[in-house]
Amino acid sequence: MNIGDKAPDFTLQDKDGKNVSLSEYKGKKVILYFYPKDSTPGCTMQACNFRDNYPQIKEKGAEVIGISKDGIKSHTNFANKHELPFILLSDPETEVIQKYGVWKEKKMFGKTYMGVERTTFLIDEEGNIVDIMDGKKMKATTNADDVLKSGFLE
Repeated sequence: MNIGDKAPDFTLQDKDGKNVSLSEYKGKKVILYFYPKDSTPGCTMQACNFRDNYPQIKEKGAEVIGISKDGIKSHTNFANKHELPFILLSDPETEVIQKYGVWKEKKMFGKTYMGVERTTFLIDEEGNIVDIMDGKKMKATTNADDVLKSGFLE
């Protein structure tokens, strides 16, 4: 995916088993973030940063959607434990994760494996990708702060 591309539509289940489609948010700005795993330190800090900034984001008319390959039950526990007010979607087959190009080869402790590369897509009201924040452009701990400073929500 590149800046200027149309964000691919998708339908996935949220933590309550309800289908959510990106197309439902046409006319609104969307902060779509992909993260590796519920309840891990980096992903928890990222989600809590979005939680803490969510009132400001909503005030500016935008929505936050987080996607990982974790299941619905995992998302429910994660959202409840950290009081996450935004949408978490489950993509266990990595269909959407792959569509957005964030399923990548990773290395940890000398071992190579496939996993989600932490990436945030800023999508405008027309459904176009206007910015992509990846590991080079953002940190998990300040992802929402970085979005607010980017000018995207102005």
